[in-house]
Amino acid sequence: MVEQKYRKLVSILQDMKRIVVAYSGGVDSTLLLKVAVDTLGVDNVLAVTADSETYPTSELEEAKRLAKKIGARHQVIETSELAIPGYTENDKNRCYFCKNSLFDHLVPIMEDKGYKNIVYGVIADDLSEYRPGMQAAKEQGVRGPLAEATLYKEEIRELSKEMELDTWNKPSFACLSSRIAYGEKITQAKLSKVEKSEAFLKTVGIRQVRVRTHEEIARIEVEPQDMQKLLANHQRITEKLQSYGYKYVTMDLVGYKSGSMNKALS
Repeated sequence: MVEQKYRKLVSILQDMKRIVVAYSGGVDSTLLLKVAVDTLGVDNVLAVTADSETYPTSELEEAKRLAKKIGARHQVIETSELAIPGYTENDKNRCYFCKNSLFDHLVPIMEDKGYKNIVYGVIADDLSEYRPGMQAAKEQGVRGPLAEATLYKEEIRELSKEMELDTWNKPSFACLSSRIAYGEKITQAKLSKVEKSEAFLKTVGIRQVRVRTHEEIARIEVEPQDMQKLLANHQRITEKLQSYGYKYVTMDLVGYKSGSMNKALS
């Protein structure tokens, strides 16, 4: 089944001929970039990464390394989500504003350099979740080959492992703004607080982590097997996160859940 989906992905990319890949260095966009380069050739694929306030420096450096290892052409552009009208208000359409702005940057690159299509790493799992960014992609004619091939996250990891991509078991990542509760204004200070907090938590051996921010409260999500690490290091963690500006530091007993902030929308 996975091999059949892979062949469909290859066929979709072949029809596109020359593409710009919106590339973050995550599990999904890295597989998409790898298959695109293998299918279309280096000269027909350009990976573009948007460096902004919501994208940690560590992720940017990893994206650069992975693109180089794949052998892809890679361009980094400077963007600012905080400058997008409507974005910092952080309502339920935040991701629409973000993706719409990203594609606004990518369309001129595509046109100026003679590429035919823009693609991004939306996957089959996303189709059943609240993803307003998909509407922006639809409006701008940006395609999601992984979703079109009905590839799910676990299948993408399986293919990534077969291709010996370092990302095959990389923890899922989303922009730092996704950590801030809807309706709470997004600021550079809050984004920096989240980034530093998650970086610190990784030093105690936790790979998959979210520091969800509710004003002065840090609600830490980790996978159930890592909860004991939080408890074992609770004093260090509390002191460090409070030094970053949180007043209360808590652990979510449900554990890590992608898109958990969307519960507030229902």
